[in-house]
Amino acid sequence: MSGNLGEAVERLVSRHRALLRDLVEPEPSPEPEAEPATADAELPEPYPQGRFLDRLRDTHAAVRAQVEQGLSLREVARRLGLGRNTVRKYARAATPEAMLHGQWQDRTSKLDRYRPYLEQRIAEGCTNLSRLHREIQERGASCSYSTLRDYVHPLRPGCRSASGQPPMGRPPSPREATRWIMSHPDHLRTDDQLQLKALLTRSPELTAATGYVRTFVTIMSNREGDRLPRWIADVCADEQCGLASFAAGLITDLDAVVFGMSTAWASGPPRQRPQGSQRGMFGRARLPLLRKRLLLTAASRRPQTATVVAAS
Repeated sequence: MSGNLGEAVERLVSRHRALLRDLVEPEPSPEPEAEPATADAELPEPYPQGRFLDRLRDTHAAVRAQVEQGLSLREVARRLGLGRNTVRKYARAATPEAMLHGQWQDRTSKLDRYRPYLEQRIAEGCTNLSRLHREIQERGASCSYSTLRDYVHPLRPGCRSASGQPPMGRPPSPREATRWIMSHPDHLRTDDQLQLKALLTRSPELTAATGYVRTFVTIMSNREGDRLPRWIADVCADEQCGLASFAAGLITDLDAVVFGMSTAWASGPPRQRPQGSQRGMFGRARLPLLRKRLLLTAASRRPQTATVVAAS
């Protein structure tokens, strides 16, 4: 029964995915100090710009920042949605470029000879990749559309730099938020409690549902089945909680549910030995077959005795 309630809560939380994304906000990063212009500043960067390197640098910054705060690798992996071994690699690397092992250094491209033309066309306001692809093909270039797209990406004006935005963590999933609601507040971690509080502040519907869920869990834990009809009436009358369909489903078997929640006995059938006999006798469970199975079972368990026949 608690599993059915959890599924109803998860469906309700899934309708508020936007609120889950709002729980993850990037922390404001300080403005970088202007570095004095030097002769080395005019040298090209040994690693090409692109979405892959931007994502690599952002993830490295996020991992190192949380590790420096004293968080364990397991906790960092949980917050960012990464594997623990991946987090360990990022934490051990002093710089994000150290994880590339040199395969991007001084790497050339077949489009380098067309770079001045591409920069000129982009400066003129032409950002249509199909048009640029057609124009450089007319000038003798042989490349695919995706190759041109990746090459032109860092050349576009306003392209996001690696430190342009602070990294964002992975937003909690609906199932994770459901676990917060279904768990006792004392059994949640401190950060989970804070995120649940922020989520409930943004959604009156989830706030009402959380109250009803905790009341239902109390009824089940204390075996107070006589309180269930009143709980069902309150949920069906409250249009804001979003659990009316679950409560209405309990009405069809209300007597059985109340009895099951009032006793300590399990109402489900045993799940081990009866399954074999159920499969073997499905649709044929008549008295002669049942009698034969019982006799064969008793005979198989009878100790075997050796009989010696004397030779005549």
